[in-house]
Amino acid sequence: MSNKKNVVIVGFGGMGHWHAGEIAGSDVVNLLGIYDIKQSVIDDAKKEGIYTYSSFEEVLADKRIDVILIATENDFHKPLAIEAMNHGHNVITEKPVTLSSEDLKEMIEASKRNNVLFTTHQNRRWDEDFLAVKQIYDEGTIGPIFNIESRVHGSRGIPGDWRGMKKHGGGMMLDWGVHLLDQIVNVLLPDRKILSIYATMDHVTNYEVDDGFRLTMMFEGDLRVYVEVGTSNFIDLPRWYVQGEDGTARSGWDISRGRITCCTNWEAKDAVPIRTAAGLTKTMAPRTDDTIKDVDYPQLEADVHDFYRNICATLDGKATQLVTHEQLAKVMKVMETAFESDRLGQVLPFEN
Repeated sequence: MSNKKNVVIVGFGGMGHWHAGEIAGSDVVNLLGIYDIKQSVIDDAKKEGIYTYSSFEEVLADKRIDVILIATENDFHKPLAIEAMNHGHNVITEKPVTLSSEDLKEMIEASKRNNVLFTTHQNRRWDEDFLAVKQIYDEGTIGPIFNIESRVHGSRGIPGDWRGMKKHGGGMMLDWGVHLLDQIVNVLLPDRKILSIYATMDHVTNYEVDDGFRLTMMFEGDLRVYVEVGTSNFIDLPRWYVQGEDGTARSGWDISRGRITCCTNWEAKDAVPIRTAAGLTKTMAPRTDDTIKDVDYPQLEADVHDFYRNICATLDGKATQLVTHEQLAKVMKVMETAFESDRLGQVLPFEN
């Protein structure tokens, strides 16, 4: 008999299908079935040969289930997760875990009360472009780092579905910001204290929710982290731009094209001035080749399915869950502070 854990997906839209695809070739989990409130979705799943439940109540009653994975609209995460946990089920929600810190507290309490696993699928922790930046930071490749810029750009606005609706928890902060912030505060800089947050939200194509944002976090040790999401960018800026005292690193999604340039001689300050339209500048002239060198950019491979492997090992008592309640709460608090900063137009202190 297989030792795989049985998973049921509730909400079979884009991410539900993504999870089904991941599970199909899994070494640790098995797709037991799916449930969705839309009959058309149920009909399509049946055509794909996937077992479908007739109601959420039927899902809750199935004792074969090891984990219920909730991939619905964001505002349904809390009620469905709490009901599932109250029936003794382990639960994974898609990100964001929910819409507020107060909601999250209730979900965590339900997890503890029922002694079940509860976590969120923060899959971007396995992005190779992010892991390369983490290696650069951890190994001190460009010296002490004083500025990190993390951004994602698109040019199609918000998708024309529930992601543009406030009542469903739409907007880019909750859609992409949650990923970028989780990478920074929970994995890259977990022990670095956040001092302040300043954020502005964009409303270029959508006035109900943010269709982009710009967020600056100041960390202890004079480290600035700038996080940006845009959906009206027809020319992209770098996915990552990292500055250290000894060099600069830059990359896009494709780390094979990433670049690191380091200074080899700070004392050699002479440069050939460059001519601008209105005069010469030596300060902004590029360094001469004999004072810099390119360093190999980290080339990494990661497996996002390690998320499921960790869940199964945790259920078997052989590991602890990677995405913790404390981490979920921290990201939620950062996002809430960002929204409040935008509302007030102020830099706000952050209570860690």
